[in-house]
Amino acid sequence: MSISRRDALKLGGASLLAGGGAGVVTACGSKAPSSESAAAGTADYTVRIATGRVELAPDTVVSTTTYNGQFPGPLLRFTEGRPVVVDVHNDTGTPELLHWHGQRIPAEVDGASEEGTPFIPAHGMRRLSFTPGPAGFRFYHTHVAAHGDLTRSTYTGQVGPVYIEPKADPGAYDQEVFLTLKEFEPSLSHGGDMAQDFLAGSEVPDLKQRGEKAMAESLARGMPHGNEVGYRVFSINGRKLGHGRPIKVRSGQRVLFHVLNASATEIRSLALPGHTFKVVALDGNPVPRQANVPVLWIGTAERVSALVEMNHPGVWVLGDLADDDRKNGMGAVVEYAGRTGSPQWTAPPSSTWDYRTFAHSGATAQRPDHTFDFLVEKRNAADNGFNIWTLNGVPFNMNTNKPVMDVEHGKRYRMRFRNATDDIHPLHLHRHTFEVTHIAGTPTHGLLKDVVMLGGYQTVDFDFTADQPGLSLFHCHQQLHMDYGFMTLLRCT
Repeated sequence: MSISRRDALKLGGASLLAGGGAGVVTACGSKAPSSESAAAGTADYTVRIATGRVELAPDTVVSTTTYNGQFPGPLLRFTEGRPVVVDVHNDTGTPELLHWHGQRIPAEVDGASEEGTPFIPAHGMRRLSFTPGPAGFRFYHTHVAAHGDLTRSTYTGQVGPVYIEPKADPGAYDQEVFLTLKEFEPSLSHGGDMAQDFLAGSEVPDLKQRGEKAMAESLARGMPHGNEVGYRVFSINGRKLGHGRPIKVRSGQRVLFHVLNASATEIRSLALPGHTFKVVALDGNPVPRQANVPVLWIGTAERVSALVEMNHPGVWVLGDLADDDRKNGMGAVVEYAGRTGSPQWTAPPSSTWDYRTFAHSGATAQRPDHTFDFLVEKRNAADNGFNIWTLNGVPFNMNTNKPVMDVEHGKRYRMRFRNATDDIHPLHLHRHTFEVTHIAGTPTHGLLKDVVMLGGYQTVDFDFTADQPGLSLFHCHQQLHMDYGFMTLLRCT
């Protein structure tokens, strides 16, 4: 079966939804009007924010906030360079924000209040007009602060995938599958951190010494370990493992998986027994070097697009490496045509995730006009049990919207990070695509992203061109880190 990106089909419930015919599929699932009718007053897409219940399994129903009464929110398919109009209705009793993650769009519609985006008022609506871009796999999600309220922001079900059609066909495949990975029912704890050793790269001794010294001094003063977040249930496309429709495939097919980690705080992994993933894009951007890997490791808010050759018939569990998380729902069934029986899981061979695999080696030929150096540190349990996160000793102040760094339009800037904590930080810059130029001290070029994981006691550099006027937010995409100081603003003039 050869399926073009513009054919309409469904695979595995909400796992795949493509535009078909003369129009596009709207957020409501009906045909969108033409751009002429949109200009006359009808939106191309409508998104409604409301509280409701999501059935992850017959015995697991969660109450949360969603888009259009479903989780994940509808897949929105845009065309690169073609303007769209989106009406966003907020049917809840609190102001909301909708962030278009990974797109280069004006600050007033990007969806971050720190940039000046207006809130969508409680029981009100905003009409958003913008030109989608760049092409590739993006997503949309809420961008309000949560702090200690685990019923707010990215702890909820407010997330949905976006695919921006490129002007040229990116390549051949037989099926396209969108997967949204997400946990529910969060709770606070003082432990349960996931393993950190999957990320390639060596620790920097002086950063480790600095971080461990700060933690030891905090504990010696009688401070507890800072709050972390754990989860009770896990899902792919809003269903626990064994309770969604299987992803049906046939031998010989090439399946393109678009995987979104929609977690508020977790890093996720994904493996399919007997198969490998050929990574073709990261965060929606084609990688310089396509490579086969046994496991996908996906930081908070990262996306991976990978081709899988269906050459190992059976009924398999596509799931997380963490046994507890997988057994509590973080998985989906892949079923070959003509095969039946219980889904099988076998652990993949040991491996690490190394961005350098997908990048060109060596330094970029483009030198930055200026470099910003950042030291990342943690003040353990310093805010009523929550950690405070600082850049160069200063946490972001949401009351004053500071600090702010000035950049000049058209200039190239390097952001260099030294992590004096043992946490992995998924770093995100709004309204820009950046080039990763150093990973754990190794120079690279050509790898374009909008989120990159900074390893514990490691370093990372990325370069961007300041081509978006006004304010752009930079932050760690781990919700607890962002809410408690790990942010700064860039002001482009």
